[in-house]
Amino acid sequence: MTRWWDSARDLRPLVHLLLPLCFHWVAEEMTVSVLVDVTTEALCPGENTCSEAIYLNGLQQTIVGIFKMVMLPILGQLSDEHGRKPLLLITVSTTIVPFTLLAINESRSFVYAYYVLRTISYIISQGSIFCIAVAYVADIVDNRKRVAVFSWITGLFSTSHVVGNLLARFLPEEYIFQVSIALLIFCPVYMAIFLVETVKSTPKVDQHSSYLSKALTVVQERYKTMKYAVNIVFNTPTLRGISVVSFFYELGMSGISTVLLYYLKAAFGFDKNQLSEILSMVGVGSIVSQLVVLPLANPLVGEKVILCTGLLASIAYALLYGFAWAPWVPYLSASFGVIFILVKPSTYAVISKGSRSRDQGKAQTFIAGVQSIASLLSPLAMTPLTTWFLSTNAPFDCKGFSIICASLCMVISLCFACSLKLESPPDDVDNLEAPLVS
Repeated sequence: MTRWWDSARDLRPLVHLLLPLCFHWVAEEMTVSVLVDVTTEALCPGENTCSEAIYLNGLQQTIVGIFKMVMLPILGQLSDEHGRKPLLLITVSTTIVPFTLLAINESRSFVYAYYVLRTISYIISQGSIFCIAVAYVADIVDNRKRVAVFSWITGLFSTSHVVGNLLARFLPEEYIFQVSIALLIFCPVYMAIFLVETVKSTPKVDQHSSYLSKALTVVQERYKTMKYAVNIVFNTPTLRGISVVSFFYELGMSGISTVLLYYLKAAFGFDKNQLSEILSMVGVGSIVSQLVVLPLANPLVGEKVILCTGLLASIAYALLYGFAWAPWVPYLSASFGVIFILVKPSTYAVISKGSRSRDQGKAQTFIAGVQSIASLLSPLAMTPLTTWFLSTNAPFDCKGFSIICASLCMVISLCFACSLKLESPPDDVDNLEAPLVS
């Protein structure tokens, strides 16, 4: 129990980071189950199945994945060179306007406008908030304690999701977006006032250069940045291995998350309340596993065993959803979230352990960029496949066939995870990286 309380005490310097992020995660999660009903009603009034909404979600995820491949490494580099705080302020603020539109009106045109602005918001914020926060933690917390602290952070993330889903379950639908917007505004305001910067900004040079010269310099430095990040990952066996594991895991899991709620609504007629219950089940169990089980288990078995166990649970999670034969089966499947949620903190820990302290932001966001490649590819198969098997033209009766196919990606991820080698690089090598913006 000493380790458990020690990891909790290590969070004290991170209060001003984690408190606003918890409010941000609550605000985003409380809208998830409601959005299924809002978009379905706006685009396909009076119907349970809405192929247009499924395709829009798939298109959104594909576009986001394309641009995130470039955006995430850039944001990581900027946070390494110019500070975590300004990047966090930018990324957490992007969600406010899209939800404001739905708070004003839930008509078809406003839903389309929401999708456009939310896509831009996702490009900037999805994945980058967590990666920059993890880099912030790495600036403060000793390498030996990071796994436990990462587990606490992802546990708080799950707690926020539970709170968000409970609010969605019990708040009247007309108040959900208003409450969400208030919480989203609180987050950047609190950070701007209380969050302490951990990175010294690189001083700007050559202030009298022409705009063309500055533009060329930015392009050159961007190329050098990307090349450096690629070298870090591919020349480090641990980072190279975890990038492959993350790619296939995200390929399967992001494909499932894109269509899951629409699949449950179409296959079993689940409404906002039942979807909130499903999401809450995952969150409640994952709180215990991340706040208690992972800090206690990691010193005994290590990150690799926890990662493989989580991947194995994610396979069972996907197969149960895919073969669900009754409305209670999705609830059983959701219970595996208690275990597969450990994939994320163990992945962050492996990346952090395999990176030099000065390259934490670059490594975390580059591998997040690899995951974004998977997240843009998965809807290309999952969206039409799900729509096909939910329709009356399906070749055979298996509404969750696309989710079964996605589980194969997690099987591949598990195979690579079993052969993963964990090594810590020396931290005394000169950093050849140049700032992105001079």
